[in-house]
Amino acid sequence: MKAAEPCSAAEQRDAPTGDLDAGHPSADVDAERPGADVDAERPGADVDAERPGADVDAERPRATPADPDVGPDAGPSRLDVPAPPAATWPRTALTRAVVRRALRELPLQARFAGTGSVGKGGPLLDVHDPGAFHRRIGSQGLIGFGESYMAGEWDAPDPVGVLTVLAAHAAELVPAALQRLRGLWALRQPPSRRNTPDHARDNISHHYDLSNELFALFLDDTLTYSSALFRGFPAHWDLLAAAQHRKIDRLLDLAEVGDGTRLLEIGTGWGELAIRAAARGAHVTSLTLSREQRDLARERVREVGLSDRVAIELCDYREARGSYDAVVSVEMLEAVGEEFWPVYFRTLDERLVPGGRAAFQVITMPHERMLAGRNTHTWIQKYIFPGGLLPSVKAIEWTVRDHTRLAVTRREGFGAHYAETLRLWRERFTERADEVAGLGFDETFRRMWTFYLAYSEAGFRSGYLDVQQYLCTKEDLDR
Repeated sequence: MKAAEPCSAAEQRDAPTGDLDAGHPSADVDAERPGADVDAERPGADVDAERPGADVDAERPRATPADPDVGPDAGPSRLDVPAPPAATWPRTALTRAVVRRALRELPLQARFAGTGSVGKGGPLLDVHDPGAFHRRIGSQGLIGFGESYMAGEWDAPDPVGVLTVLAAHAAELVPAALQRLRGLWALRQPPSRRNTPDHARDNISHHYDLSNELFALFLDDTLTYSSALFRGFPAHWDLLAAAQHRKIDRLLDLAEVGDGTRLLEIGTGWGELAIRAAARGAHVTSLTLSREQRDLARERVREVGLSDRVAIELCDYREARGSYDAVVSVEMLEAVGEEFWPVYFRTLDERLVPGGRAAFQVITMPHERMLAGRNTHTWIQKYIFPGGLLPSVKAIEWTVRDHTRLAVTRREGFGAHYAETLRLWRERFTERADEVAGLGFDETFRRMWTFYLAYSEAGFRSGYLDVQQYLCTKEDLDR
């Protein structure tokens, strides 16, 4: 038996999905946003440690004419970092004072070329161009901090160590007086990056359509781009594929996927979960908005002889159709955007039959930090995952409670496993830098990607980030 088709024929021919936007107007969704009533009180400074990876949905890191933030198109191999902005002397002086005051109290050593060092000792933050470093931070906050690394204005022998210290002290880095004025200086997310049906494909393509060959250079043979689940630490590369299967199997077990299960997967990745579910006898419909992922996932499914059990469609989750015994999703929610979280969870509810089970994996951040940074434009959003936002545990549970007939019945966190997964990816990426360059990705892109992997790892090592597997069940009213 083939799983129910999720999209109309027109949608399966890659038709645009803009007509759905009228069904989910932002004015209606806005009132549903978790914590919306406390937005004006957003405490603290944001940290743009967003999701490090996902098996699904997510400004193009290569230069394109459509992206004014990264300069004119210079071909697929070139990534231009904006020049340090012009800044008044008082603003730069204030930034220098705030930065050095913050670093002075941290367990690291910040060395500024020609102007001495601050810090209590620990991993080294080596600033080669203090003037450019301070101008970038003064004008763009943490976007400027990341761009300064991309431009080679600062380095660190142990970038994860430095970034772990910063992530662990995120709420203390900006003085309270400046935090209260946050609305005057913090950059806002561009409206063009909202995850409406029109924009979602562009946001996802920005990351996942970079190059299948690029991802294959640092992922294991399963091509799984989400946290693994290890038996012990430290993790080793030769055990990563087995640890990814362990994670997938635990999620499929939560959803009770077995012979004959009608399974909807939201976010295909490169197909490993769909293949593993079909091998259990399930009939799988898997949705993605990445053409690169769809094409390779279909090829991998054909190679193992499971095309009769797996249908992979280029389709927005909002346009899924049919009824299913189970729904699974791995690190997809992070790419949905806060205003569409209710829509996402209603989709799970509507697609499940009574008695059905939804199992999903998601990266989470502290609720207060989510509220503080949810409207702020971050480095991760600009360069890696446009339109994304990490939810909190509270936000997930409140959204499920208020907008669906589902019940959260189980949650397990394993953030330390993500830190190890990211370490293995980062080390592999560094080892194969010449091969990355051979694919046409320049040094600036490689520094950007290194910063992304290191910053994400630091988020989990500091405890700022966590990753959860959830089970939600839908009551069978006929029983």
